[in-house]
Amino acid sequence: MFEKVCNMLAEQLGISADTITPASEVVKDLGADSLDVVELMMALEDEYGVTLPEGEVENLKTVQDIVSMLEKLQK
Repeated sequence: MFEKVCNMLAEQLGISADTITPASEVVKDLGADSLDVVELMMALEDEYGVTLPEGEVENLKTVQDIVSMLEKLQK
């Protein structure tokens, strides 16, 4: 799952997936803006068939945070 999230982030942000680590902060380290984050969340919801809880999205800082939430929602 981490690899798929990395690839989606890399494609959306126009960066190399090799530069993304679980500890990478989506906004601070990868340069995403608020629109990028919204688009990514919508793409992840479509890809995984889940709905991300509105109140929790703001708490997703790192790539690992996103992967952990997706794994939790898929159980």
